[in-house]
Amino acid sequence: MMDTEDFAADAALFARMRGMWAEVDPVPADLVDRMVAAVAVEDLSREYALLTLVESSLAAVRGDADTATLQFTNGSTSVLLHVTATEGDRRRVDGWVDAAALAIRLTQGDREWSAEAGEHGRFAFDDVTSGMARIRMVVRDADGELHDFQTPQFEV
Repeated sequence: MMDTEDFAADAALFARMRGMWAEVDPVPADLVDRMVAAVAVEDLSREYALLTLVESSLAAVRGDADTATLQFTNGSTSVLLHVTATEGDRRRVDGWVDAAALAIRLTQGDREWSAEAGEHGRFAFDDVTSGMARIRMVVRDADGELHDFQTPQFEV
């Protein structure tokens, strides 16, 4: 067991070491801000892809129009979606992904639809209920590494 003299000696040694390193290799003044920004950017790129409306508008999905086209990208993977109204307030979602997709899912709350990408990255979901949805997929990049991709929520 350590006595108070040993503890005090260790604390003094650690204080001298901290002082020496602060003088020899000080912490950059903006380190905390840069780390917070780096973590925030990493988190955003993992959780959200950039949403771009290619044609039409969100009002087209909610309103009288029958179709909307959406494009999502995170810089390395892009997904194009075409949402079409079908009978009985249902939707068909056709999609194309430019990466090798191993698993593709459309989620709405607790409901989930699965699809497989065809030869040219094409996939589709039939009989989707209207409402907020998100596409989630596992893709293989050019180096063979697996990555998660998910879109922000969008209305179908």
